[in-house]
Amino acid sequence: MITAIVRFKLPPSVKVEDAAELFKGSAPKYRGLTGLVRKYYLYNESGIGGGVYLWESRAAAERVYTAEWKKMIADRYGAEPEITFYDTPVVVDNAIDQIQVDAAE
Repeated sequence: MITAIVRFKLPPSVKVEDAAELFKGSAPKYRGLTGLVRKYYLYNESGIGGGVYLWESRAAAERVYTAEWKKMIADRYGAEPEITFYDTPVVVDNAIDQIQVDAAE
């Protein structure tokens, strides 16, 4: 699995409540998205927004992070996204009481 962390600078006027509304507006686009296991939206008081995405594969992530997607993020939030990928060999999921290991697969 692959984890992608996406970060972007939000306009100074955007507070957590505003960010939550923007995020809720885009959330339905990610439901049922092929290859996406889970997504968390992020906000901090320094004005950084973003998401943490758990993907089945790097290829699945790259099918989404196109030039058009990056433009959509920039148009919606006011800044180009920065994307960092991480191999994710072990996931602890307490919600379903499971440890998933796929480093060797």
